[in-house]
Amino acid sequence: MFAVTILGNNSAVPAFNRHPTSQVVTLDGSNYLVDCGEGTQIQMINYKIRRSKISHVFISHLHGDHYFGLIGLINSFSLVSHQPELHVFGPAPLKEIIELQLKVADTKLCYPLHIHHITEPAILIDDEKLTVKCFRTNHRIECYGFSFQEKKSLRKLLPEKAIAFEIPAVFYDRLKAGEDYTRKDGTLIKNDSVTVAATPGKKYAFCADTKYDESIIPHIAGADMIYHETTYLDNLRERAESRFHSTSKQAAELAKKAGVKKLLIGHFSSKYDTLEEFELEAREVFENSELALEGVCYEV
Repeated sequence: MFAVTILGNNSAVPAFNRHPTSQVVTLDGSNYLVDCGEGTQIQMINYKIRRSKISHVFISHLHGDHYFGLIGLINSFSLVSHQPELHVFGPAPLKEIIELQLKVADTKLCYPLHIHHITEPAILIDDEKLTVKCFRTNHRIECYGFSFQEKKSLRKLLPEKAIAFEIPAVFYDRLKAGEDYTRKDGTLIKNDSVTVAATPGKKYAFCADTKYDESIIPHIAGADMIYHETTYLDNLRERAESRFHSTSKQAAELAKKAGVKKLLIGHFSSKYDTLEEFELEAREVFENSELALEGVCYEV
């Protein structure tokens, strides 16, 4: 399953039982943590997110509501005798900050911790099931969004066709990998005669903190689902612009122009005690918009 669980959907401070930004992207049993605001560990416990399944953490930027929970998580991993290595990606100063916190506490981790600098748009992970890329967003300080592209490279076998061409079953895996088959009499059976292309992998993009900026569209275009901040309702568009944030309608406008299939909205200002109007405003522009609600798992 490819899904996103929201752990925190609020902006700068916890309010109205909402927490600072954090979410978990899950793909085939692996968990990828995106941002780690205050309270992330408690939310993981509340929503039964297994720490042991987290191998990578992505920090969008160094405003506290997006990473103040990270050092606690790193320390907890060691306290529970976590063994697998942990990879953390974030802007360059993050490594110095974490190393200082560990040093002054004289903390010795029992597992390998790797902190990777992000300095420009790049591929961060590229393995057999997933490609993760980062891209710049337009925020007050250096800030990055992340896209998660599922891989589905194997083709779908058409068994009745393979049998008709007398292809032995031991060759089926090679057919799925795209190989042609040559029969004993020299006849070449083209792969597309017995297989069809796999369903394209799905894509999720986390757009991080940003004011309205169409330059991110190439990075999120056609995504099956995106998360975009909506710190303010649209009557405060000027305030959003001045603070390098977005409004509900702006997020929806961007989703529509990018041709995405679904929009999740979050990072709500603590000035709002209820959120229904955010969804209503977004849906006026882009119908398939939803509130990113804490504890809810959204399938990509």
